[in-house]
Amino acid sequence: MATPVIMPRQGQTVESCIITKWHKKKGDKVKVGDLLFSYETDKAAFDEEAKVEGTLLEIYFDEGDDVPVLATVCVIGQEGEDISEFLPSDASAEEEVVSEGQQSVAESQGGTDIESGAVVPEGDSIKISPRARNLAERVGVDYRQATPTGPHGRIIERDIRQLMDKGQLVTPAAREQYMGTDGMLIGGTGIGGRVTTADLESVKGQAHYEVPQLPVQGVKAGEADYEEVKLSNIRKVIANAMHQSLANTAQLTIHISFDATEILAFRNKVKEYGERLGLANITLNDIILYAVSRTLLKHKALNAHFLGDKMLLFNHVHLGVAVDTERGLMVPTIYNADTKSLDEISREVKELVEACRKGSINPDYLKGGTFTVTNLGSLGVEFFTPILNPPQIGILGVNTIVQRVKEVDGKIITYPSMGLSLTFDHRAVDGAPAARFLQDLKTNLENFSVFLAK
Repeated sequence: MATPVIMPRQGQTVESCIITKWHKKKGDKVKVGDLLFSYETDKAAFDEEAKVEGTLLEIYFDEGDDVPVLATVCVIGQEGEDISEFLPSDASAEEEVVSEGQQSVAESQGGTDIESGAVVPEGDSIKISPRARNLAERVGVDYRQATPTGPHGRIIERDIRQLMDKGQLVTPAAREQYMGTDGMLIGGTGIGGRVTTADLESVKGQAHYEVPQLPVQGVKAGEADYEEVKLSNIRKVIANAMHQSLANTAQLTIHISFDATEILAFRNKVKEYGERLGLANITLNDIILYAVSRTLLKHKALNAHFLGDKMLLFNHVHLGVAVDTERGLMVPTIYNADTKSLDEISREVKELVEACRKGSINPDYLKGGTFTVTNLGSLGVEFFTPILNPPQIGILGVNTIVQRVKEVDGKIITYPSMGLSLTFDHRAVDGAPAARFLQDLKTNLENFSVFLAK
């Protein structure tokens, strides 16, 4: 009996996932546990394994396709089985084959260009994925010129990107008029060679116009030596989020340092007696997370979201922790961190970090943060400027420990100094309140044993 493989739902807020790689192809034999395909949400990456044994009878989506959750991705069964019932509903509507009447009209008007392989039927008869259509509309590409490489002659994102490389782009103002030119190739004089309204006016009445070819310029050996690396979906999301953060907020970073003698001594005691007491391997970062979660309760303007015309001040601290992974930066959340003990925070952070690095983190844990802590101290960074994670108002950067000097009772002594870098949204919080938060955090960390007893 044929068995459909559906796109899993990774978290309640995930509506679709992007297939990043197929490990099997149509017609391959598969066993239980074989890797079928890899996919990504906007936060994490996953692998899908075969749950049954058989033959991969059909694949409905290609690499790069944005697939709705619970949609049928492929079908496993025995050769010759009827699998028509498993065609994804969105694909059947989107990829509906042209009726015989429409097909004859399309053929009379050009059909498919045999030489180039480009699709030239009109309107909805062209099979194109939503992701590819959105990209084409965004960059100004005539998708009718694309050579489809997806399943069932479907145009997918990479086909649009190939058109972008060829340079046949259109300005937004000229797009509607250009789409009525029956796919005629027109030389563009706009930015990046884009076709403008003026270009369209100049070729009215012409049956065909060849795109001028730019002269090829030679380069010296080695000058163009590079490796092209395609960005993952997660990297694209991170890039867009960082750009939007800087573009749409008024970010200011202030720095402070504190004497880390107290927390270093506490950490050494935990290492010595922690196993005997059944404690987790509490780190300096865990200590800082604990102190931040308590200190924020007295500075609610930083434990908040800024929503343009209003602020949400949270009664509990849902603490985001920046995690470096091979797939990129991820920020899981410790919910209600202010209600958890130091040992509980330490254990939960380690579980979240491990899940992020394995790619098995539930996307529901990657949202809802009210404040974020990011630590570059282990990499020797003394000061840096963290970037906000909107709509959060604050993010704290933790730096490395360096030896500094200070005067105590008339004597110059050295001490371990740790830096803290606070970035905040100046639209919501002024410099003085932000500085007072850092002052209180400094006091709490320099007197951590007493602070822990509260």
